[in-house]
Amino acid sequence: MPIQTRNQTRLARDLRQNMTDAERVLWTLLRDRAVTGERFRRQHPIDRYVVDFVCPRRALVVELDGAVHDDPAVRNNDRERTAVLERLGYREIRFLNEEVAADPHAVVRMIRAALAAAVTNEPPSPALRERGGG
Repeated sequence: MPIQTRNQTRLARDLRQNMTDAERVLWTLLRDRAVTGERFRRQHPIDRYVVDFVCPRRALVVELDGAVHDDPAVRNNDRERTAVLERLGYREIRFLNEEVAADPHAVVRMIRAALAAAVTNEPPSPALRERGGG
C-alpha cells in the first residue's frame, strides 16, 4: 500500500480550508471531543485516501456524500475505498449532505451509536500511524 505523500498532505490541507457546508456543520458538532469525548480529525490522509472525518482511537471513518456520489463510477470508487479502509481496520459510515443539512443532531446520534459499537480502543496498528492512519 502506498504511504502518505506530500501531495496528499497538501490536498488534505486544501480540503480543510475549502470544506463543504455539510462538512462545516458536522465539524462544529464533532470538534473539541464533543461526541463522547472522542477526538476526530477532519480531511485526514489514510493510505491513498483523504477521509472527511476519522476518530483514530475507535477506527471510525465518517464520510459525507454529495450528488456526485450518485454517479456509477464514483460509487465504484467508493466501494473500493471502503474495502481498503476496512482492510486497514477502519469502519466507515456514510451520510448524505442533505441528511446533515436536515438534521445534523440525528447524524451525530448515529455517529455516537457507531462509536459505542466500536470495539477498537487504539489505532489499527502502529505502522498505520506512519501512513497517516492513526
